[in-house]
Amino acid sequence: MNKNNKLPLSGIRVADFGQQIAGPAVAMVLADLGATVIHIDPPLGPSWKHPANAILNRNKSTLRLDLKTAEGLEQAQEIIANVDIVIESFRPGVMKKLGVDFVELRQNRPELITLSMPGFATNDELRRDWKATEAVVAAASGVFTDMGFNRVLMGVNPSFSPLPLGSSYSITLAASSIALALYEREKTGRGDTIEVPIAAALMEGLSYNSYLIDALPERYKTMRELEIEHRQKNNIDMDLSYHELQEYLDPFYRTYQCADGRMFYCVCPSHRNHAERALKVLGIYDELISEGLPEVKDLHAPISQWDGETSIGVYPLPKKWADIISLKMKKAFLQKTSEEWEVIFGEEKIPGAPHRTTQEWVNSNYNKESGLFVDVNDPEFGIMRQPGPIVWFEEQEDEVLTPTPREDVTYSAALEKLKRISDAEVITRPTGEKILPASGDGWLKDLRILDLTNVIAGPHSTAFLSRFGAQVIKLDPVTPLYDPLIGILFAFQTGVGKKSTLIDITNSEGREVFERLIKSVDVVVINAVERQMKPLGLDNESLLEINPDILFCRLDCFGGPRNGSKANYIGYDDVTQANSGIMSRFGKPETPEEHAHLGTLDVNCGFSAAFGLAVALYQKRKTGKVSRVRTSLSAVANIAQIPFAFDYEGRAPFDEPSGREALGNHPFSHFYQTSDGWLFLDSDQSEIEKMNSIRGLEGIWFSHDPMFFLANKFKKHSTSYWLEVFSQADIAAAEPLSIQTLREENSRLSDNTSGIERGSYAFSIYPDHPSGHRVTQVDPYSIRPTESKVSAVTPAEKFGSSTKLVLTNLGYSKRKINLMLEKGIVATGWGKEFLPS
Repeated sequence: MNKNNKLPLSGIRVADFGQQIAGPAVAMVLADLGATVIHIDPPLGPSWKHPANAILNRNKSTLRLDLKTAEGLEQAQEIIANVDIVIESFRPGVMKKLGVDFVELRQNRPELITLSMPGFATNDELRRDWKATEAVVAAASGVFTDMGFNRVLMGVNPSFSPLPLGSSYSITLAASSIALALYEREKTGRGDTIEVPIAAALMEGLSYNSYLIDALPERYKTMRELEIEHRQKNNIDMDLSYHELQEYLDPFYRTYQCADGRMFYCVCPSHRNHAERALKVLGIYDELISEGLPEVKDLHAPISQWDGETSIGVYPLPKKWADIISLKMKKAFLQKTSEEWEVIFGEEKIPGAPHRTTQEWVNSNYNKESGLFVDVNDPEFGIMRQPGPIVWFEEQEDEVLTPTPREDVTYSAALEKLKRISDAEVITRPTGEKILPASGDGWLKDLRILDLTNVIAGPHSTAFLSRFGAQVIKLDPVTPLYDPLIGILFAFQTGVGKKSTLIDITNSEGREVFERLIKSVDVVVINAVERQMKPLGLDNESLLEINPDILFCRLDCFGGPRNGSKANYIGYDDVTQANSGIMSRFGKPETPEEHAHLGTLDVNCGFSAAFGLAVALYQKRKTGKVSRVRTSLSAVANIAQIPFAFDYEGRAPFDEPSGREALGNHPFSHFYQTSDGWLFLDSDQSEIEKMNSIRGLEGIWFSHDPMFFLANKFKKHSTSYWLEVFSQADIAAAEPLSIQTLREENSRLSDNTSGIERGSYAFSIYPDHPSGHRVTQVDPYSIRPTESKVSAVTPAEKFGSSTKLVLTNLGYSKRKINLMLEKGIVATGWGKEFLPS
């Protein structure tokens, strides 16, 4: 029996017309979970000539068709007639011009699901026809100008990063939309026509960089922010060196040199237990206490009510204590090697990791033993180390860890394969006259989710699902684990669309409430490591005993399909960035630096979890099977690095652009100064003839130093001039804009709409946000179905605001609720203020 018959998407057939990264990668993650995929390239092969195509096309049959010929178009249409899903990633209207009209196809076959992934939205009149390469979308979306406080203080702007963030976010979002459409199709028989613009997906991925809270209390400003304000006010140059910058970083959120000369990233701010454990294993806790390090009991009280000037577990620390603690931590880290500290931190439940390069990450023993990487015998590259799946189901680990290499096939062989799968399908959805009309509801209307997660990745997954109609109850402890910066400030994003309740589930009465909640919902989501499952009663046996129909999803930091030596190590986005090579690339190995975008991996891990849950919902609807879904930050790190995260004998060096001074890939893909600003050109040698015909670039054909030539020529005209002439020549280029500019130009007062009709960028302003602040946030607008509804989400409510409502809906009397409040079993808030001042 084919292994794919055991996987949740077995029987699903996909025609993948995608090029570059995003489209093919969506089909890849579907194929990893069992879908049968036919990948169609143009006659000359993929437009992106890159070894990563071996990854993107694994588990697929590949063939070449020329849709510009009658025969090729007819063959493509016959392929489409035998699939459930069609994926394309061209500019708006290109497929229709080639003869493949999705509207017409779905009129004839309403069960068909189509996905378009243009660089910019179809309804973006300004940008829709741009040649939207990865870097052009990034430049236009603020990625290269909003590189974080570090780059501001070092005076580096713009700055290039080769991470394909736009594709990375759009992969998980688009895959989620397909899985949700499959779930809906099982109910109604209808498919959907979906668009996921990569620019919109990128903007949602950068949601923690783009949201704005007016009058943010001073206590939440880091040392870096205060230094930026000081320099701006006093007209001081932003010229810090990398080493000077380190002294503006929190001691629990920075890099330290170890005995082996290698760097270790300590990431444990904002959590009292993690920070205390770190100081103890470093051997400096008692020393600091004796020197008077204060401890504030209630970090969620206003600073004016604190019983000390600061505390362990506060982020950011005031500079006085930050300097004292950092100095001691520097000396302590020098006593052991980076690998020794990795084990100590991991075993003692402290977030932290050594800085590694991507090459070290790809070839690490842990990644192989855990299934985060797999070996595939590719027909071109031989044994190739490739990233494993981004989502997997418990008890199906072996099936997802044995991918088949891409296989070139003929048209007739591809069609025969599709028909064979079709003939074997047991159709369980409505068909023919039983197909229901479009309801206009969200895909997840009435789905009930219990959210047990914290920080970003976990809660972001359920916040994302709320836009489709899911009802989410967010459960947190009565006593907060994190300080307000991470515990509350991040919740402005992660808490949207949810009802918040505070319950102590560690005692018998609280446990009884918890079990009632589990009985009342369809899905449970948690971010935790394996060792925590049984004590919480969330292991498979215990959970199904309470609710045999419940679906379960777990996210963690280091998890893979198989348990490895780090399976129980805890960590955050930053830990994975350090461990996977992202920081070594962003800043260079000798001066590693956190990738500038907050939640770089966290947000995508949340989207990945949502994708897994959508597949589990589809599988349950179709077969009745109840599943446990898994994903991790480490798995998601691999798709963020998919152009680099592989190895094979004879591979070219791992030498992608890196460091804070990087301005591009090569002379034709690079930042250049114009007469009035900057421009990112994203071309290659193949377009030099077109460039030579552009007024102002004559002679580049003969230049022996194209970078010098272009740098001189670009300075002679404005950015707008170059944008116009490159657009006319159909050469990719963009002006690097800031997220602030995009937000200012595309914000409106909240109008209870999702923003889908507003182009590639859309933000809502909440002047009456529950926090008491005026808040601006990116809209839930990247996934754009035609027949299903996407709702504007409600703003995050104060923690505990819905405790009484949730308990009442569970059947508790007013008297019982009041008794539990008096005992501290439940609570209606962590403090008087939503965001303490």
